[in-house]
Amino acid sequence: MFRFAGFQMSLFEKEIAVSATAIFIVAAILIGFIIAFQLLRKRAHSASIRYSDLKIVKRSAKTGRARFRFVLSLLRVLALALLAVAFARPQAGTENREVSSEGIDIIMALDISGSMRAEDFKPYNRLYVAKEEIKKFVSKRVSDRIGLVVFSATSFTQCPLTLDYGVLLTFLDQVKFGMVQDGTAIGMALANCVNRLRESTAKSKVIILLTDGINNSGQIDPLTAAGIARTMGVKIYTIGVGKPGNAMYPVDDPIFGKRYVYLPNEIDEVVLREIAAKTGGKYFRARSEKELEAIYSEIDQLEKTKIKVSQYIQYKELFPPFVYLGLAFLVLEVLLSQTIFRKIP
Repeated sequence: MFRFAGFQMSLFEKEIAVSATAIFIVAAILIGFIIAFQLLRKRAHSASIRYSDLKIVKRSAKTGRARFRFVLSLLRVLALALLAVAFARPQAGTENREVSSEGIDIIMALDISGSMRAEDFKPYNRLYVAKEEIKKFVSKRVSDRIGLVVFSATSFTQCPLTLDYGVLLTFLDQVKFGMVQDGTAIGMALANCVNRLRESTAKSKVIILLTDGINNSGQIDPLTAAGIARTMGVKIYTIGVGKPGNAMYPVDDPIFGKRYVYLPNEIDEVVLREIAAKTGGKYFRARSEKELEAIYSEIDQLEKTKIKVSQYIQYKELFPPFVYLGLAFLVLEVLLSQTIFRKIP
């Protein structure tokens, strides 16, 4: 890290940080003034001698000393520029940060049953939109472990709890229909999520369940799984996704190819609300892509990780060489002006 420390204001006791760009601009302006001063000074006459005829003087060649007299002006410009930089106190340093956080372990439970093919979130189906919103949610987290469980007629862990969000998103992209037999096993999904959080030592443990159906598979009832989650201190947020009424489902017809049929949208909102209430969570209903995005944003705010950052910076002063070099140039200019480049009279 490189910086210019600035100056102390005695009236307000406030440090003003001066950027390198500002210093260089000031130095450039200063150099411009000095050059302009030297050009004007050449036109002035420090002393004069009257000659009856100047032709002889004009024909006389300049001596070596006269040719190199510009060195005095150059030394003065360099000296003042170096002192201007030194006055800004350039510093180099190293910065160390210690980040401590109260971690949250989050398991995302995603329904991949056939009903998620419904295209009421035009132009995409429910699963595609859900995956995109999960990606946005993950991108907002900082130091939380996040895992992914997918379910249909059965449930399995697609990605265990991890801090490597890149790996998590890769596994999320691989989620598709037909990975398991069709159905909706909400209770089994919750039980699998709770099992993944069983050995977690995080201060907060959360399950975010997204589904568009009614529990019709599995050996564990959703409310029973919710009771187990409450016993283990796990909070469950439930999301029912889909527009009310009938929704268009794509069907692959062997004769006519792909076509659409209208089927009713069945979501067991009563059970989803009870699951959330039993564990201290909250139930949400997503009727559109914007609503689903807002839901994940709200959950993100409800489950914020507290992060404490301690910053340590060690600086090394860099201005002494600029001071020494600037003073050396000034002294050299004075010595040369009084010896080699001395003007008489």
